[in-house]
Amino acid sequence: MKDPPYVTQPIDLIALDLDGTLLAADESISPANRSAIARALGSGIRVVLVTGRGADTPIKVSRELGLNLPVICCHGALTKDFGANRVLVHLPVPLEYAKPMLEFAERNDVHVAVYAEEMFWRVTGSHVYMQDMTGPGWREVPSLLDALKNGAPTFIRFLGAPAVAAMQREFGDLPLTYLHETWHDFVECVVLSREANKKNALMRLCADFQIPSERVLAIGDSRNDVPMLQWSGIGVAMANAAPEVRHSVRYVTGTNENDGVAQAIERFCFAAEKKSA
Repeated sequence: MKDPPYVTQPIDLIALDLDGTLLAADESISPANRSAIARALGSGIRVVLVTGRGADTPIKVSRELGLNLPVICCHGALTKDFGANRVLVHLPVPLEYAKPMLEFAERNDVHVAVYAEEMFWRVTGSHVYMQDMTGPGWREVPSLLDALKNGAPTFIRFLGAPAVAAMQREFGDLPLTYLHETWHDFVECVVLSREANKKNALMRLCADFQIPSERVLAIGDSRNDVPMLQWSGIGVAMANAAPEVRHSVRYVTGTNENDGVAQAIERFCFAAEKKSA
């Protein structure tokens, strides 16, 4: 980690991204990261997961780590109190936009997945881009319009470069948020409500607990983390983050394979204890 000037403000809440931040490439959490989070919890600091993933993984990880705050997931479109099994905030893609997108995808064989009712939906027999697309969090249906029977979807994923290009051509001017992601040679675009983002979701949660931004430590690695990192009193980018993410904030920690979360927590939550010892 860069050696920044000594930081004195207390931290009341830590916001952690998952992929590329808390989780290693194999989705494990290192002993050092676990220990640092446990120390923070023991000191009365709240810890919340803020992720682009659906609800199942952050709920599982929160329980595993003993966290008692709601999870912020789906890129900020869904905040859920998993202890009470209650959705606190849901900002779906409006049906007036979602339905034409899915109808277009079906007519033109555009590869799309939908997240609705806290699960992913894909067309039966469609291409499997990632191994988890065959897992329990996914449901196959003859038509993705079936995913809209109970209301608007949380988000829509256009999978692969041809699908992303078709979406941009047909729907790129709609008042929605478009998050472009690249995983090695695979590209996708996540379509969200314009109101849905990690920063807004974290702001709402902190307001509920009367925690000012100055007392928030946020750690992340992706472009969609940047507004959250810049809003927080201390925003820390992972060393494995893209250059534009690292350059957007004042502090950079280690990589997700080298206990970067633990390094940041120790530095910004407990450095004063070491100095006074």
